[in-house]
Amino acid sequence: MNPIQTSPFRLPERLSAKSDPVLIGDDEQHFAALSESLTQSIAGIEDRLDTLRRQPGGHGQGALERDLEIHRLSARLRVLRRFTVDACLGRMVPADGSEPVYIGRFGITDAAGRRLLVDWRTPAAEPFFAATHAQPMGLVSRRRYRWTGRRVTDYWDEVFTAEGLDHNAALDDQSAFIASLGASRSPRMRDVLGTIQADQDAIIRAGSRGALVVDGGPGTGKTVVALHRAAYLVYSDPHLGEGRGGVLFVGPSPAYLSYVEDVLPSLGEDSVQTCTVRDLVAEGSTAAVESDSAVARLKADGRMIDAIEPAVRLYEEPPAEPLLIETPWGELWLSRQDWVEAFASAEPGTPHNEARDQLWETVLDILIDQADGDEVPLHQLRRALARNEELTRVFARAWPLVEASVLVSDLWSVPAYLRRCAPWLTPDEVDALQRTVATDWTTSDLPLLDAARRRLGDPAASLRRRQRDARLAREREYMSQVVERLKEAGDEMMQWLDGEDLRNSLVDESVLDAADPDLLAGPFAHIVIDEAQELTDAEWRMLLARCPSRSFTVVGDRAQARHGFRESWQERLEQAGLTDVEIASLTINYRTPSEVMAEAEPVIRAAIPDANVPTSIRSSGVAVLRAAVVERDAILGDWLAGHPEGTAVVIGDASFVPEERVRSLTPELAKGLEFDFVVLVEPAAFGEAIEGAVDRYVAMTRATQQLAVLEG
Repeated sequence: MNPIQTSPFRLPERLSAKSDPVLIGDDEQHFAALSESLTQSIAGIEDRLDTLRRQPGGHGQGALERDLEIHRLSARLRVLRRFTVDACLGRMVPADGSEPVYIGRFGITDAAGRRLLVDWRTPAAEPFFAATHAQPMGLVSRRRYRWTGRRVTDYWDEVFTAEGLDHNAALDDQSAFIASLGASRSPRMRDVLGTIQADQDAIIRAGSRGALVVDGGPGTGKTVVALHRAAYLVYSDPHLGEGRGGVLFVGPSPAYLSYVEDVLPSLGEDSVQTCTVRDLVAEGSTAAVESDSAVARLKADGRMIDAIEPAVRLYEEPPAEPLLIETPWGELWLSRQDWVEAFASAEPGTPHNEARDQLWETVLDILIDQADGDEVPLHQLRRALARNEELTRVFARAWPLVEASVLVSDLWSVPAYLRRCAPWLTPDEVDALQRTVATDWTTSDLPLLDAARRRLGDPAASLRRRQRDARLAREREYMSQVVERLKEAGDEMMQWLDGEDLRNSLVDESVLDAADPDLLAGPFAHIVIDEAQELTDAEWRMLLARCPSRSFTVVGDRAQARHGFRESWQERLEQAGLTDVEIASLTINYRTPSEVMAEAEPVIRAAIPDANVPTSIRSSGVAVLRAAVVERDAILGDWLAGHPEGTAVVIGDASFVPEERVRSLTPELAKGLEFDFVVLVEPAAFGEAIEGAVDRYVAMTRATQQLAVLEG
């Protein structure tokens, strides 16, 4: 990157008045300094990384600190390379007469210590987003830039005091935010950081303690708030950063995650893990939707998760009969009480499969304690016991290795097992949950599979541990031979070295195979959930298990819950297991034109009279189009011809084949997305129940410019 040689302003002819040097001269000088400082910062980080990578890897804490520094610098370099001067969002002019403060996606300081950009997440940047005419927060004026191709193609000034008129402000009849609302949509969420509003910013900057519910109807910016809050918390809260659990962001669908995937990197944040609920469990990639709604409701009950514990306990019952074991050194005895003692020796919280090795060692210790160490070679006795067929058979039957998928499939195929583990189920409900192919997983099974996997642990962990220990033993034995031969050779230096220390230092444990970590297993310090109104009690249990701190941002709209949401957010979350709950409401619809909301509001009010229907602040001037289904292609063709930019979607017509700039979605998959033009096909076919009303409401409110409703 080279420092900019030409003006970063490229304003169209119609905005020539804004090109006056009196208005933009200071900005041009500041951007030049910023460009130079960015170039120097990138070069400095590259040199530092090169030096670190050339250093020896080292061991222990030193190696860890080196790796962490490389990771930190690499992340910083990615952020700096992603932008040039377009990292600047805008500037604010303080009322105290001090220099303007420029706000950026990240902070940057020049070699002299002058702050050229203030990170948007710092307290110093808060007035840029939160100042209003009623509460100017010490500002005279604020300027926001629109960047296109790394050039400023427009900017907007807002003046908060009379003095601001004397500070070279270019006033418009249209604010930066309102102008952005009318811009065409693209397949990815647009960058909106520069136009965050005061009500949204207050929620973004709220503390992380407990659960914060962001309740808002369509178009209120819930998703914007959720993403920006994730980036803000990682930066501002030392308890949430990498190494302390980090932040998990859960979205409703892969299409949604694809739509928003550029947002967090554009905010200078790349450590947040993103996923859907399906992604939390390996079987989620192929799981089908539960076809039987009654079965889905039964599995959604949080009590089904409680059935996992007794199901596992049945695999942890000590043998009822004592065991006599014959060895070359005499008979040893395991009484019923010995078995009970051994099975109680696992450390609390240890998963079933991983506790197995602990229990086995306890069993061996109990037996070896019966032998006389003066007459019996204990290491040989331990080896003989470990190979004793009867002992290993009885132990394996009493505490077997268990796969989570086997345990859950047994619940769906062995009625007596399910009745014992879930005694609250009626006989008819037990029968309803049985199925012919127990491993034909559905999305309703995922919470149970997840709970079973957490309670059981990895059945292969014990085998990997034994293999690792054996490899280490062979490695140490070999190194012992090397040390002895060196010492026998009479090397004077070798005589001064402690043989045991040398043997251990020569063994490189880093070469041993390790299982790939499950990056979504947690624990996380904070979880952000968008479209949280759809989560079942069982799915909430999946997420609570990954966040022991109970620090959540819960984003959703009760009126968009397909299966109904009759209680309050407070009641819903307390039922799920969260008690420290605060509610923040968004009531302004920034996205959906008033023409569309006038059609959509009666649809949802008929089903949910107390729905939080937001108030639209703008009009598109385009009425809702009503036409016949046969006109679908002609209507789309006319729109595409008249709109060279932007995106459209057909919702509710599986026969429509997606094409460039036009997608085909169900109402459920459209949730969380937005399009310039929405073509809704036969909405009456969605049904009369709550699901149908919600689907129609969701589909209609995806539109940012125009809605067409096709029927008949």
